[in-house]
Amino acid sequence: MAQYGDYQLEIYGAGLKGVLPRWPVDFAGLESAAAAALPDWILNYVAGGSGDERTQRGNAEAFGWWGIVPRMMRGAYERDLSTSFCGVDLPTPLFCAPVGVIGICSQDFHGDLAVARACARTGVPMVMSTLTNDPLEDVAEALGDTPGFFQLYTPKDRDVAVSLIQRAEKAGFRGLVVTLDTWVTGWRPRDLNTANFPQLRGHVLANYFSDPAFRALLTDAPEEDPRAAISLWSRMFGYSVGWDDLTWMREATDLPILLKGISHPEDARRAVELGVDGLYCSNHGGRQANGGLPALETLPDVVAAAGDVPVLFDSGVRSGADVAKALALGARAVGLGRPYAYALALGGEEGVVHHLRSVLAETDLVMAVDGYPTLADLRGPGSIRRLPQGVA
Repeated sequence: MAQYGDYQLEIYGAGLKGVLPRWPVDFAGLESAAAAALPDWILNYVAGGSGDERTQRGNAEAFGWWGIVPRMMRGAYERDLSTSFCGVDLPTPLFCAPVGVIGICSQDFHGDLAVARACARTGVPMVMSTLTNDPLEDVAEALGDTPGFFQLYTPKDRDVAVSLIQRAEKAGFRGLVVTLDTWVTGWRPRDLNTANFPQLRGHVLANYFSDPAFRALLTDAPEEDPRAAISLWSRMFGYSVGWDDLTWMREATDLPILLKGISHPEDARRAVELGVDGLYCSNHGGRQANGGLPALETLPDVVAAAGDVPVLFDSGVRSGADVAKALALGARAVGLGRPYAYALALGGEEGVVHHLRSVLAETDLVMAVDGYPTLADLRGPGSIRRLPQGVA
């Protein structure tokens, strides 16, 4: 039976013929190569975080504060990485987290489609951002049979919000991921120092410009008067979702609803009481608010408060070992963000496929070597332990 870890055998086998990997298999290599490949205005927007970026760094560093406890003599010859949440069965617990400027990270500015095609080839779900360079219907088509989820930045105009949600359901997306922490943009010095906000220049607004409810608010079509359309979008952006909004969202769609940005157990409990289908523990990769706890540190409390409701996770994930640790702490699925954006910048669709396979391979091999043949085993008691303070 083939296992995801066998990808390393492909790489070593190709090496015997003098063929080396076209792109790095590690995050540090991807980050360094992407820094040379991307224009500064895109690189800084993707790589940057809020404030002095301490929270962003802490997200990644927090994984070093935890360690999986190896179990021996368990014969984990075959590993089962399958998982499920919100009625969707998945071969692995990995997904591509929403990146609002992924469309401009590829050389042809159609990164959303390239990522969707890579997900279709690997079976890794894509959580597609509201902010794309191609309409959501085209992205859904490119995903094929691989599940996609639609992430919503809720606009102030209710009709536009409902239209986006219903378009996503009609297009075949399997869930609605409502982002809670981006009704206002965080303080981002890298972007502020260059006065760089891609959306105000008309990038990644295809879902709005193609939306009938949005277009109905314009005198002229977006393609005829893009400045007016951009201005309308900027006035519409910035709605702070409240608990009462779950009522009209439920009325608008039959899709499962997941709340993204949940980090406090009281918020998790309130969401569960109100009947949400899933929670998404994340601090937006450190892009929105500096000075907060690393997301990984909040994950165990959110999982405990969620009970049987599945918890997704992202923020600071850089490797397959990181994925395994987040799973051991209770995440049902784990999302990649900046890493796959860098892979896209370097190799387009093929680069993303390579990166996803690399992360899955390492996750699989960590489970094999440490003696955890299933995700249930990995989540079992005693599988992970926090290092003594100061060791990491």
